[in-house]
Amino acid sequence: MTVRALLIEDDETIAEPLAEGLARYGLTIHHVTTGAAGLAGPYDDIVLLDLGLPDMDGIDVCRGIRQISDVPIIMLTARGEEADRVLGLELGADDYLAKPFSIRELIARIRAVTRRTGRAEPPADRPAPFAVPSAVLSSAPEPAFAGFAQPAPPLVVDRRTRQVWVGEALISLTPKEFELLALLTEDPGAVYSRQQILDQVWDPHFHGPTKTLDVHIAALRRKLGDPAWIQTLRGVGFRLAVRTAERTPEPRPAPATAAADSWFAAPAFDTA
Repeated sequence: MTVRALLIEDDETIAEPLAEGLARYGLTIHHVTTGAAGLAGPYDDIVLLDLGLPDMDGIDVCRGIRQISDVPIIMLTARGEEADRVLGLELGADDYLAKPFSIRELIARIRAVTRRTGRAEPPADRPAPFAVPSAVLSSAPEPAFAGFAQPAPPLVVDRRTRQVWVGEALISLTPKEFELLALLTEDPGAVYSRQQILDQVWDPHFHGPTKTLDVHIAALRRKLGDPAWIQTLRGVGFRLAVRTAERTPEPRPAPATAAADSWFAAPAFDTA
């Protein structure tokens, strides 16, 4: 059964990619932008509640929902103070996730809550294989990223089998190279800072040379066959090129012989 989630979030720049990311894990998202609309329901299988709403405090929304329903509630908020977390949990929220967070972490929290409450089958523990369509860069911070040297074949990243194709070519990547590419495909076009990448692909307490990341980025660009796949924003970070061509190719299916349990997972978007 598909997990249905009510997303109460007023910021469209957060809600849209969040809904798209959750949909890749099989969730059906009903999105509203105000506390009043959230209180009106329906609450579906789980509520994802932002606290900073334009018409009322999310804490009050949580209190109102809990008075009439036992639907699981996960609070999503930029408020990181202990008092806010404690108050939300005491009012009946099932979990609390501080922004920024990854889709992988949110999915892990949703799975834990739905297992605990038994209201719905947990969402998929991995997303559908991600296919990046033929693309050209939407912007060029440096000449090297003015666009692909020639029409780019589709890039397919299958987290389940940990396999990557460029067109018909299967690309051999090291474990860290795969994890780095999988992270960038998690939110195509979004910029990941160097620290975010080091935290999620290496370790939050990684103290090695930062050039380690540059070496892996360079290796990925070389193996993907065109440096334009991964775009550098100087002083900011890296992102995957995503402007789609007019014709979007179908994702390549995973080979039937692939091991069913070899999907890509994070230690916690559960994506190490």
